[in-house]
Amino acid sequence: MIIDIHCHAGRGDGLTAPWNTDAPLAAHLRRARRAGIDRTVVFSAFHSDYAEANEEVARIVARHADELIGFAFIHPVRDAGRIREMVTRCVTRHHFRGIKVHGFDGMPTREVCDVAREYGLPLLIDVVGRTEVIDMMAPQYPDVNFIIPHLGSFRDDFRAQQQVVDQLVRLPNVYADTSGVRRFDYLLQAVRRAGPRKLLFGSDGPWLHPGLELHKIRLLGLNQEDEALVLGGNARRLLASVKTPLTAKRAANATATRRIRPRYRPANPFATWDRGAENEI
Repeated sequence: MIIDIHCHAGRGDGLTAPWNTDAPLAAHLRRARRAGIDRTVVFSAFHSDYAEANEEVARIVARHADELIGFAFIHPVRDAGRIREMVTRCVTRHHFRGIKVHGFDGMPTREVCDVAREYGLPLLIDVVGRTEVIDMMAPQYPDVNFIIPHLGSFRDDFRAQQQVVDQLVRLPNVYADTSGVRRFDYLLQAVRRAGPRKLLFGSDGPWLHPGLELHKIRLLGLNQEDEALVLGGNARRLLASVKTPLTAKRAANATATRRIRPRYRPANPFATWDRGAENEI
């Protein structure tokens, strides 16, 4: 199964650039189908109200339930104080399976990381070249899986991309996606030094062609097993770890002296992709 871990969907309200105006999926999905991509992770374009934007993404995902997986887009500063509420709604009502944060909005706070840990959600963060924040977050939250798009820089900052490769080697809970990486040798470094389990295929659609981004993975020259990890196996493993919250009844019965762990329950068919994969995290 091929999974694209990075794609935008829905309308923004900034109206100053493609990424805050509109992310139409019709052409992108046609291209993804022709390329053989089975599932695509989607989150909103930039928006002034991510609660509203997440609802639009949920409607888009519902129309393409056999192809799309939703992530909740969060503004760490503007949404402060309501982040758990927003993510809970996305997870329990819409079956979203991750969180997206963009450094142009703000870097993840403890509030963001805490809710990612609570629900077992991968946290996809565009650090916009500020790779030093990865060394702050990942050791503080060793049980949260961080995915860094573009090897740390969509703008081809070779210093940032080199630093992310080093972080992939050093930090067991840090992963990177391949979307928009034009300096191909850094992808080679990443997979050779950190191993194929630390890299995830992504396209950054709908603005980049998914078939073209997929071909870069083919050009890495990996064996069949390792290529399968990059193209979908790693994503399946990370997406399979989502937890659902305690029901109100169980929470009411919890005592102050006994910690009750949230139980695993499949939120949707994606959670049953690979039972063995859940135990690998």
